[in-house]
Amino acid sequence: MPSCSPGKDEKIRVIFDTDTNNELDDQHALAYLLMNDGIFDLEAVTVNATRSGGGIDEQYDEAKRVMRLVSKLGSCPLLKGADRSFNEIYEHLNDEWYDGYDAVEYIIERAQDAKGGKLVVIAVGKLTNIALALGKAPDISQKIRLVWLGSNYPDQGEYNLENDVDALNFVLSTDVPFEMVLVRYGFNDGTDAVRVTLAEIREKMSHPAHHLKASIIGRHGGEFYNFGEYSINLFENSQLHGTEKSRALFDMAAVAIVKNPEWAAKREIPAPYYENGQWNEYPDNSRTITLWENFNRDAIVADFFAIVAGH
Repeated sequence: MPSCSPGKDEKIRVIFDTDTNNELDDQHALAYLLMNDGIFDLEAVTVNATRSGGGIDEQYDEAKRVMRLVSKLGSCPLLKGADRSFNEIYEHLNDEWYDGYDAVEYIIERAQDAKGGKLVVIAVGKLTNIALALGKAPDISQKIRLVWLGSNYPDQGEYNLENDVDALNFVLSTDVPFEMVLVRYGFNDGTDAVRVTLAEIREKMSHPAHHLKASIIGRHGGEFYNFGEYSINLFENSQLHGTEKSRALFDMAAVAIVKNPEWAAKREIPAPYYENGQWNEYPDNSRTITLWENFNRDAIVADFFAIVAGH
């Protein structure tokens, strides 16, 4: 099947794994990724269902809306992944069909294709699809780089983590190169600090150059002819925080640091595990993971608007 990007020379091979209908950051991350087709060779968009945003069909439909709004629908696979959790599905991996089959099998297929370099999986929801792929085909662990938007490490909790802790711990038990793009609700050193205001969105996203011939119905209703209009609508229909009425673009920041690693700081630690509702450290663990923190909010947001706002 084709990829979303014309030409592949020296581009970053990516699969984007997303719970697109959860809030509003997934949609902005997907649009940003699709419009950076000079940087990324997007080989697939795979979806999973987390506890907000409905089941797998609703997640799929929202990804489809975004891809249509940026005129990319049909140019690469959009695949349904896991509705349920890792432990519920794992024992069925050798069945003729299982929950998440299309996404999991395609992740395995693309990882095993060594042409064009290592595959980067950018995961911005629960880790179920990727954990299942690693469980079914352990040999792909050194053929992918897994970049996950998730966790408040070293603090407990976080939405993506809590949606499938067993998937996270399974990934940590493998030797796949694993990078956590930290959320850290309420702190300035996580992606929670990569915020944009409703006023900024209205100012920057209201003059798109691109218009579809036929409108698309948004998830909150209404008709839209481009992603800029839809972005404004998503913000207007979301709970905003603070006196400036802002929302964090967590997932978009995860895409941004793959594009430009200079936009955040990274460090390696011995891999911990998430047990009994908290992180437990294993200082002697030879398995290490990478943490991304201290994001350059201004550079990331400026690039987002430069790429997406005029589309």
